[in-house]
Amino acid sequence: MLWYNSPATEWSHALPIGNGRLGAMVYGQTATEVLQLNEDSVWYGGPQDRLPKAALQNLPELRRLIREGRQKEAEALVRAAFFAYPSSQRHYEPLGTLYLDFDYGYQGVDICDYRRELDISQAISKVQYSCNGIQYQREAIASYPDQVIGINLSSSQSSKYTIRLNRVSEREYETNEFLDTLTTRDGKIIMHATPGGGGSRLCCVVSARSNDPDGRVQVLGNTLVVTGKSSTILLASQTRFRVEEPELAALGDIEKCGSWTQILDRHLKDYKNLYERVCLKLSSDDSHIPTDLRLQRKPDPGLVALYHNYGRYLLISCSRPGDKALPATLQGIWNPSFQPPWGSKYTININTQMNYWPANISNLPGCEIPLFELLERVQVNGARTAKEMYGCGGWCAHHNTDIWADTNPQDKWMPATLWPLGGAWLCTHIWERYLFFEDKSFLQKFFPVLEGCVRFLLDFLIKDDHGFYVTNPSLSPENTFKNQRGEEGVFCEASTMDIQILTAVFKAYITSSHILEGLGTVDMVEVNKALAGLPPVIVSSTGLLQEWGRNDYEEVEPGHRHTSHLWGLHPGDSITPASTPELAEAASAVLTRRAAHGGGHTGWSRAWLINLHARLGQAEKSKEHIELLLRKSTLPNLLDDHPPFQIDGNFGGSAGIIEMIVQSHEVVDGERVVRLLPAWPPEWGNGRVEGIRVRGAAAITFEWRDGKIEGPVLVDSELASNKYTIVSPSGSKAKVEGQGHHEICF
Repeated sequence: MLWYNSPATEWSHALPIGNGRLGAMVYGQTATEVLQLNEDSVWYGGPQDRLPKAALQNLPELRRLIREGRQKEAEALVRAAFFAYPSSQRHYEPLGTLYLDFDYGYQGVDICDYRRELDISQAISKVQYSCNGIQYQREAIASYPDQVIGINLSSSQSSKYTIRLNRVSEREYETNEFLDTLTTRDGKIIMHATPGGGGSRLCCVVSARSNDPDGRVQVLGNTLVVTGKSSTILLASQTRFRVEEPELAALGDIEKCGSWTQILDRHLKDYKNLYERVCLKLSSDDSHIPTDLRLQRKPDPGLVALYHNYGRYLLISCSRPGDKALPATLQGIWNPSFQPPWGSKYTININTQMNYWPANISNLPGCEIPLFELLERVQVNGARTAKEMYGCGGWCAHHNTDIWADTNPQDKWMPATLWPLGGAWLCTHIWERYLFFEDKSFLQKFFPVLEGCVRFLLDFLIKDDHGFYVTNPSLSPENTFKNQRGEEGVFCEASTMDIQILTAVFKAYITSSHILEGLGTVDMVEVNKALAGLPPVIVSSTGLLQEWGRNDYEEVEPGHRHTSHLWGLHPGDSITPASTPELAEAASAVLTRRAAHGGGHTGWSRAWLINLHARLGQAEKSKEHIELLLRKSTLPNLLDDHPPFQIDGNFGGSAGIIEMIVQSHEVVDGERVVRLLPAWPPEWGNGRVEGIRVRGAAAITFEWRDGKIEGPVLVDSELASNKYTIVSPSGSKAKVEGQGHHEICF
């Protein structure tokens, strides 16, 4: 439960609700309630042809310049021949703003007993207060079954309010350029708009009904005036991204809803089916303190549990399967700006991937389906990018994509733009999803996406002067180095991150093909040859994991937010303290160096550090970064503060908390290793997890006290072939084999 004793006065204090497609930020104000609205397919602009036409003919020269270390010449060539035009993909926009103006009469307004809350166990936003002796209550939900935002209002005596709808926030704009028409018809407000640049035309419909026999709804201009003791507002919106007639579709969504009781019942049944699959409870809960005040104190374990559970709530609320479903953007689905930070797109050099780190462990596989469906569309566009930019088969994507699955380079920023492995990283999510659920039908459906990625990687690789297969051009996302001559640069052959991702993708493809009984057209001899020929990950003379492949370069910014060369530690699994102790030690040294120079200064990078330290078994470091995430990078509504707001930190932090409690990424001698409390600080006391998903298609439940397992560990295994080694915090081991319910005592 998030709760507050005063209304939100700005967006960063408002509370988010969403059904995966529709979202709202609820302010909870008493004079004029504000709901800032979003619909996930409202984007500026249509598809673009941005492919750099001169790239392919200049690729050999670029590769030569990079190999010879001629950074400035390479950058000049990239600037001239490899940047896309226009330089930017499309960006996400708000749907509009809903206002409820309350009429308390002409007497003075005396507000008391105020409380607003977000019950994340039910996905209901509530506001309650008294005004001049009358009790008021509002509930707001975003219903997935009914595809509407619903608000139910009640008061102890008859009251009156006016409903207004606008495309823009009246606090920021005094213009109608974003709006086509705003009318009232049949007791409804109907808004039509067309985002600029050929974006998908939208329609938003607001309907109100009185639940009071003596109440009524009147049309006054472009507003609705509602009187009575109880009423319900429904809002629906559709765009031409999904339907030919958005108005008819939105009207249909509202008309099929039924009563508020029916809407609420369907909403609760749907939401609880997802949210209650997993539970995390921790001791020392200060939930009697308002959430914003609680954030100002030293984080209590109960707040840590709330943060994790809030991450699951947010994922359910902003990413659900459906017709042409879209994944969570940099802001999830909650964006108030027509010029949002970084376009509120899909940044696929860490941020979009981090959005889905909690999906599998939280047993929410359906929430990740929109990402995989976008990936299918990316595959189609990426085939042209691969062929016409790099002369390769298969498909690729660079470090951003958008609603139209654009795969061409984004921006004109040398440290990030020309990195064609964004799609390859996304493909590792296909394999991770399979590991957690071992669903062959899922693997078979998305196997062509994985295979196309492998085809591109094989064609893209070239041999270096040492006989290794390398990526070129290559970089370490968003970072810049200083070479031995003191020159700054970004390009190299085979950055460490590239090699780690290629290793993971090739291994996933080989194993997937075997699972699917030889499915696939790529020659396995070729894949195995490339895998064996990749260069090794190197530890520098100073004991650090080198970031730019064979080059022992120093970072220009030692505290850089990206820790890309630690990809193999997390989210990958090629570096572990048990199997690769030297690399793990070098990774730890990197983290120490980053921290000493101010690393983790953005919310999402702090969240990544939680996961990285957890994989190293460094409980105190993970704890430290959780506390810093809450203290420095969390807004009053618990949304992540980059700054500005960016939702990836919420999801990365939520996943990191579970990484501290349960890890299942290691396989030793053919058996899956599940470690309990591998990085849990004893001072955080007692706790219980229920239903946490582990790789190998199983769920685990257990309790602990003072860092020790208490009572039986429950393992529900779905496959007869499963073999697990469960490792307790003390190092004791227990074996689990086969399908069914298992109870283990340490």
